[in-house]
Amino acid sequence: MSLSKEDKLSIIDQHIRNVEYSIYGSELDLIEAQAVESPDTVSIASINNRITAATAKKTALLAERTEVESE
Repeated sequence: MSLSKEDKLSIIDQHIRNVEYSIYGSELDLIEAQAVESPDTVSIASINNRITAATAKKTALLAERTEVESE
């Protein structure tokens, strides 16, 4: 038994939503890290790297969604 197109799209959408939560959570972490009197530049760089990685994942998932839609 294989997954239907709708099943695949639903799973992809769930993954996209999880990545969006991750991005937003990281953005909040960034706001918090920058709010202190002496921000930790290493921590800020790490948070920015997390946002960049999550954004790349979201882009890949959106491409996969487009591919599945065209099946």
